[in-house]
Amino acid sequence: MQKLESLLKNHGLRRTEVRLQVLSAFSQQDKAYSQQDLQNVLGNIDRVTLYRTLRSFEDKGLIHRAIDGTDQAKYALCQSHCTSNAHQDDHIHFHCVTCGKTVCIDDVQVPTLQLPKGYTIQDAQLIVRGHCGQC
Repeated sequence: MQKLESLLKNHGLRRTEVRLQVLSAFSQQDKAYSQQDLQNVLGNIDRVTLYRTLRSFEDKGLIHRAIDGTDQAKYALCQSHCTSNAHQDDHIHFHCVTCGKTVCIDDVQVPTLQLPKGYTIQDAQLIVRGHCGQC
């Protein structure tokens, strides 16, 4: 619990029970969660409070969007060096087509792209779909 409280403090966030519950869920599983997934895991939690918690976590560099090609926004814990000014989430997201689990593959970076003159990259996402080790 102290580790989670320190994480909140280091990212400039107050300690609340909901924030601790959400961080605990992220730290217990190595996967990305949608808001609905978190509501299912956490049980009776206000939907608006959860939405605001996810937004503030993303804004402060605690979580990032894990794009996986589905219609649901999913979030995963950021690496320790992410901040509100610089997310370091340009890695592959793997989505299992069997169980639906999405995970970050942190040690595989999105390749550098060369675009035609006049184009600039704002961000890049690479989704790999297949079957995870449990499926």
